[in-house]
Amino acid sequence: MRRSRDVSELVAAAREGDPRAVARLITLVESGDDLVPQIAATLAPHTGKAQVIGVTGSPGVGKSTTTTELVRLLRAQGHRVGVLAVDPSSPFTGGSILGDRVRMQQHATDPGVYIRSMSSRGHLGGLAAATPQAVRVLEGAGCDVVLVETVGVGQAEVEVASLADTTVVLLAPGMGDAIQAVKAGILEIADVFVVNKADRDGADATYHDIQGMIGLGERGPGDWRPQVVRAIASRGEGIDDVVAAIDKHRAWLVEHGELRRRREARAAAEIEAIALGHLRERMGSLRAGTALPGLAAEVAAGTTDPFKAADTLLRDLS
Repeated sequence: MRRSRDVSELVAAAREGDPRAVARLITLVESGDDLVPQIAATLAPHTGKAQVIGVTGSPGVGKSTTTTELVRLLRAQGHRVGVLAVDPSSPFTGGSILGDRVRMQQHATDPGVYIRSMSSRGHLGGLAAATPQAVRVLEGAGCDVVLVETVGVGQAEVEVASLADTTVVLLAPGMGDAIQAVKAGILEIADVFVVNKADRDGADATYHDIQGMIGLGERGPGDWRPQVVRAIASRGEGIDDVVAAIDKHRAWLVEHGELRRRREARAAAEIEAIALGHLRERMGSLRAGTALPGLAAEVAAGTTDPFKAADTLLRDLS
């Protein structure tokens, strides 16, 4: 399986729970292999059923510990769980540091759990470029729940909201997170706030600060009000409440048709990203030719403007 390029065989094995087949499929999509379109086509009938939960927050807030506890509780409920832990890239090899996988070793021998670290490879927004396709692989492999843990780079880490059905934002007292959460990006993407390390001084203040910020937000009748939960993930405390808040949000999504809308928006973003990738490839071939340099020379000389030059270039692409 480690070297197989038979997509039908790999998908069939992944459906049977073979972790080597799942690993091979994710490796292929992560490396941008030519087989990726075939993989997506083969997986398509088996996707769209898993619950995708995003877990994000600042470095050191306890994302990996919370994810580990969520896996434990979800497995106790009988769910098959996939975890995509997006790690920072190595400055030397471009690979992931694998810190998240080390923290989740207690689930390593559970056949109902698949854990994969992915390198962000410089991709901004807290995810890796291949994360959406990797989620499809785990869905196709029969995971009921897919947890996507982001890099943990801070307040710009909002891309996970476009991928997840429910986005969980972790905060911790004493880290300035109450102030960070006031900022539009984090406040707007959170469906559930978790004040982790709630045994520390300042936890109550952080909890009330977040509740106050939520109260200032504008919501129409029936709109979702983000839940705020206290937890001490290192001791497994409060994780039941986190799962209850996630379940409550999922019920709201289904009742209001928001789950379908979010998934259609996710699919639209994925299609757009693929189309833009193809356009960039074609732009690269133009850059290697004479059209783009010639237009650039005209713009630099003042004989045309960049908008007319761009229109000319787009006509050449069509």
